[in-house]
Amino acid sequence: MSKATGTGTDRRPPAPHAADSHDLIRVHGARENNLKDVSIEIPKRRLTVFTGVSGSGKSSLVFDTIAAESQRLINETYSAFVQGFMPVMARPEVDVLDGLTTAITVDQQRMGADPRSTVGTATDANAMLRILFSRLGKPHIGPPSAYSFNTASVRASGAITVERGARKAVKATYSRTGGMCPRCEGRGTVSDIDLTQLYDDSKSLSEGALTIPGYSMDGWYGRIFTGCGFFDPDKPIRKYTKRELHDLLHKEPTKIKVDGINLTYEGLIPKIRKSMLSKDIDALQPHVRAFVERTTTFATCPECDGTRLSEGARSSKIKKISIADACAMEIRDLAEWVRRLREPSVAPLLTALLHTLDSFVEIGLGYLSLDRPAGTLSGGEAQRVKMVRHLGSSLTDVTYVFDEPTTGLHPHDISRMNDLLLRLRDKGNTVLVVEHKPQTIAIADHVVDLGPGAGTAGGTVCFEGTVEGLRAGGTITGRHLDDRPALKEAVRTPAGTLPVRGATTHNLQGVDVDIPLGVLCVVTGVAGSGKSSLVHGSIPSEEGVVPVGQGPIKGSRRSNPATYTGLLDPIRKAFAKANGVKPALFSANSEGACPTCNGAGVVYTDLAMMAGAAVTCEECEGKRFQAAVLEHRLGGRDISEVLAMPVSEAEEFFGSGEARTPAAHRILGRLADVGLGYLALGQPLTTLSGGERQRLKLATHMAEKGGVYVLDEPTTGLHLADVEQLLGLLDRLVDSGKSVIVVEHHPAVMAHADWIIDLGPGAGHDGGRIVFEGTPADLVAARSTLTGEHLAAYVGG
Repeated sequence: MSKATGTGTDRRPPAPHAADSHDLIRVHGARENNLKDVSIEIPKRRLTVFTGVSGSGKSSLVFDTIAAESQRLINETYSAFVQGFMPVMARPEVDVLDGLTTAITVDQQRMGADPRSTVGTATDANAMLRILFSRLGKPHIGPPSAYSFNTASVRASGAITVERGARKAVKATYSRTGGMCPRCEGRGTVSDIDLTQLYDDSKSLSEGALTIPGYSMDGWYGRIFTGCGFFDPDKPIRKYTKRELHDLLHKEPTKIKVDGINLTYEGLIPKIRKSMLSKDIDALQPHVRAFVERTTTFATCPECDGTRLSEGARSSKIKKISIADACAMEIRDLAEWVRRLREPSVAPLLTALLHTLDSFVEIGLGYLSLDRPAGTLSGGEAQRVKMVRHLGSSLTDVTYVFDEPTTGLHPHDISRMNDLLLRLRDKGNTVLVVEHKPQTIAIADHVVDLGPGAGTAGGTVCFEGTVEGLRAGGTITGRHLDDRPALKEAVRTPAGTLPVRGATTHNLQGVDVDIPLGVLCVVTGVAGSGKSSLVHGSIPSEEGVVPVGQGPIKGSRRSNPATYTGLLDPIRKAFAKANGVKPALFSANSEGACPTCNGAGVVYTDLAMMAGAAVTCEECEGKRFQAAVLEHRLGGRDISEVLAMPVSEAEEFFGSGEARTPAAHRILGRLADVGLGYLALGQPLTTLSGGERQRLKLATHMAEKGGVYVLDEPTTGLHLADVEQLLGLLDRLVDSGKSVIVVEHHPAVMAHADWIIDLGPGAGHDGGRIVFEGTPADLVAARSTLTGEHLAAYVGG
């Protein structure tokens, strides 16, 4: 035997290859946001789930550290010229990041709400359909651009000079056939402006006739109107001639000279169409948004009937179906239609289009249509639309980063999402998921639990290991993982009803329902069954109905919880009164701002090609105020110390003693009620997690004098432990005489309801009907719907 060994037939395994040793992503000393020197090792080609209470540092670790550094390193591989066109990214606060691979981030940011952006244009489906119709459509009307509602038809003619020996001019004409409807310019709707909302015709311009935000006669607009010479600014508008009124409202851009300065004058209507009406209404400032809603009425375009396409594009058909019909179909029906097309000349195109459409169906979005405006998708739907392009990808050894992929999914759909995550992993990819749902945590190969609390009380790793280890680990997540709330023994009696009759918004099929008031009513059903259509489209938005949606909070890095909730006003007034000075001194955005950093607390230095640097301001040491302002105190604290306080401490501070301020105390009480007691008053809004932002909105809306609260998935971004606190808050709202209507999938919220309205039975045209109305106990006993079956399994009924 020893002789055989000596002759070279030794069967010992070969030494491991050096390339196989890089099977971990190593993070050492991560300090981004609230992370406290976090060091972990994440296995590659496995599914790792990050858990922890809302605000514990999950997103800071996964998105702001690992994914951000991967993206920065990829950007650095491009030439300096290309990098000049890219967003500049600073290196995250971390000592060592080792073993990174290319990261693809699939987050929950809503898609851009540009009126011309649809589900079809946001993916490749529309582009492929356009090519298909340009090849097979009868009659043939032109290239793919002829079917695009984002491309206008243009014609031009002129002379071009050809230098070929002797120069000669050649007549040339140019034309491009686009599919844009000329009336609505591809928007599908036309807007009509109510002129009475633009001006008071009994006054002259000099007397302040214009009621458009920002159009005051004291500034540049006043100088332009006075100096343009098209009309008399001292004459009441009702006495204008037709010509003068046309010039005021509709005049095309014209060069004028006022006080020796070259300016451009343009009529009011084209001006406000460009500056206000063409923008996403949710992105406008509140007073401008109110003006737009008051001034403008939108109606379906009569020329294209809302299809956005020109007559030519609508006339070209394949088997009696036009591209407008195809985009209006539910995607699963469109996939079946494409499957029936047998045309060898475009076989590769049909295969690619079918794969994209089938991916939609597979991911649970078969109920959408390609003409659905992208801005109307919920956060969960937008995230899954972004996933479509990654499902058929041939890339392997990529790091996929998901932010709560089960958001907006019924328990019935979560298993389908889990299968997709496992499929991505099995192709050899590293999958990192930030998640709270027990069903998804259960499939993890590796779990990282952050905490133990939120904000400054979080930012450390409480547990690393398997799901079984997490259950036995004793962390907050481990203790709550197997929580199964029991059904309520007694439910409240409704104090009245909110009747909805013949609701047909989107896919609702003539729904009649009486929504009980004075109780906690949960509207549920699979994704796409018509819940939001019923709650937001059919409940009359009358006085007293307060909607709390999922839309993101608008705010810059100067905005913080104190400015957003209106808390800063009573605090500034209290400081001003105690010190006998102006309230404006106690605003970092006004007179009290540090002159060096303009009240930002940090000085931003643009380093051209390299990442910009943000350095704490040396003058104010990050406190944002002038030194003289910090000498003024209230209750022994200066304004910067007050803004550094967490909500819970500030609530105590403003509740009694010298600093007692009832108006501030009331707002702080609402912030504590929604579980934000750990949040610092001056923390920038840009650093808050999704769950924190929604609860901040809820706290703000609680001040409104509404009788009916409509909440859209308030458990989004909430840890299992936080859900208990939310249920307590909803109970307090109902007990104080409010009616609470919640659109929700979370079984704990369903079990806690007084009344459940279940829509279904499926999604899209298979939904839109009421399949159950009654108490949770009756739903569990009947088990007649998908929701009933899952709720029964959840509560062990």
